[in-house]
Amino acid sequence: MSGKDQNPGVVADNRKAHHDYAIEETYEAGIVLTGSEIKSVRAGRVNLRGSYARIFKDELYLYDSHISPYEQSGTYFNHEPTRPRKLLMHRREISRLDGLVRQKGLTIVPLKIYFKGRRAKLELGVARGKKNYDKREDIAKRDAQRDIERVMKSRNRD
Repeated sequence: MSGKDQNPGVVADNRKAHHDYAIEETYEAGIVLTGSEIKSVRAGRVNLRGSYARIFKDELYLYDSHISPYEQSGTYFNHEPTRPRKLLMHRREISRLDGLVRQKGLTIVPLKIYFKGRRAKLELGVARGKKNYDKREDIAKRDAQRDIERVMKSRNRD
């Protein structure tokens, strides 16, 4: 059985990030995880809400993401759920991200964790915070689109 056959797809999705931020660019990064952490990620026990990435000494780290302790391992071998995790990207990409983040109002938010073969990957978004009126505008557009689809569906039945 190859690694692609075992690919469960997206493990965790940060839907709140799309609501709170306007995503301008996306990047893919690897995550440095311990053994109990990767087992918890495979089990889907990950929460990305409220987490963010920051560049520290030319390295990229993920903060405030919660990976639940793996129950089958003993207490001695378990990890701290919200520890900072190092992200793996090419130095050129990290320096580009650093330049973007130094612009006013941009931040790096994790969008989703997924498996690519046997490796856990994190999709990062360079984002600008939305104002409340932008959020209300997005909700109104989504509701209008839903109403249009409902009308079209009922029209197609007749």
